[in-house]
Amino acid sequence: MKDLLGLMGKAKEMQAKLQAMQEEVALIEATGQSGGGLVIVTLSGKSEMKSVKIDPSLLKEGEGEILEDLIVAAHNDAKAKVEATMQEKTKALTAGLPIPPGMKLPF
Repeated sequence: MKDLLGLMGKAKEMQAKLQAMQEEVALIEATGQSGGGLVIVTLSGKSEMKSVKIDPSLLKEGEGEILEDLIVAAHNDAKAKVEATMQEKTKALTAGLPIPPGMKLPF
């Protein structure tokens, strides 16, 4: 019974820590780029696009497809950075807890 109470206490503590981490993650911003910095995308920690910067040299007629591809690549770069930061924070938060490998927490 004591183990169950201890486990429930740890679960409540973990829930509070997860809530705090989610609030912290929402404040994170990551910038991704493509085309050697010609397209830059900034995402929030929740993967919401905050800004897009496009070098004026790409704004030429007939280069729309290139620009579209570069925007997608920059977005994916920024999203990967957000996800890596979240993984690091989750790993630090769950250190020492018996969580099965590969289990993803709800974010």
